[in-house]
Amino acid sequence: MPPNTLTGLSLRDLEYAVAVAELGHFGRAAERCGVSQAGLSEQVRKLEKMLGTALFERTTRRIAVTPSGELLLRQAREVITSARMLLEMAHSRAEALAGPLRLGVIATLGPYYLPGLLWEVRTKYPKLELRLQEGQTGTLVTALLAGELDVLLVALPLQAEGLMAEELFFEPFRAALPADHPLADQPEIRLQDLAGDGLLLLEEGHCLRDQALSLCGMSRRGRDARFASSLEMLRHMIAAGEGHSLLPLLATQERAELDGLVRVRALASAEEVGRTIGVAWRRTDARAPAFRELARFLRSTTPPGTRAAVETAT
Repeated sequence: MPPNTLTGLSLRDLEYAVAVAELGHFGRAAERCGVSQAGLSEQVRKLEKMLGTALFERTTRRIAVTPSGELLLRQAREVITSARMLLEMAHSRAEALAGPLRLGVIATLGPYYLPGLLWEVRTKYPKLELRLQEGQTGTLVTALLAGELDVLLVALPLQAEGLMAEELFFEPFRAALPADHPLADQPEIRLQDLAGDGLLLLEEGHCLRDQALSLCGMSRRGRDARFASSLEMLRHMIAAGEGHSLLPLLATQERAELDGLVRVRALASAEEVGRTIGVAWRRTDARAPAFRELARFLRSTTPPGTRAAVETAT
């Protein structure tokens, strides 16, 4: 056999020979390897022919390893051990949701959704190493397409090519008003009552801003509205009596320091008003099966007051 030629050499053949050396018996080696004795013996003979040397001295009483066989079988054990390590490393890398995962989350969701989610995710996937990044939708999508992030938690649909997404849950919107607002005591608020003077919005770039403007029937610029840089600032502006707004359900959780200053009311509408939260990843990412598994888990742990989506890929 020419040097460095491995044609015909298999790990299985090496395992057969090592088993014979360890057990000193072809029958017991065949039983350990789950093959017939005749089949194992034939493969060992082929291996010896390929290596150009006898590995075993065969007698009617015993099987002994030859001096040349000692050296070659020692190397065979190292090859088998290295091959197993290679497979274990590949399995670890391919294992669903193990290792680092760079997760981007829109700013209007992260602070309200992640606190109740992280414990469940880390319990379910103990080998997962989350790397969190918060931002506006456009910035996060750009980072995802550039390979700087792996997965996004965003409001769907996304206006971007090359992405896959799965819906997680529908999050209703609520009207948030100062406690002394004329509508604060009404059980339900009409969307048209929120338009015009007193409407507070997030600054340009937040998808929630565009949703609020659209629902309230106002132009994209929202000239009559005032703006906040974050949902928390928006809440504080409402508590200060500066105006009212639409807030996602998860962001309306009671805050002791704002107790009695903000009233949260349901919206009177023929259809539910809110947003669909989902996960998104690059269409070309080979980890898509793992991301779909993550989506299934997240759908099974949707926050109270939200409605889990049906499993679909878009």
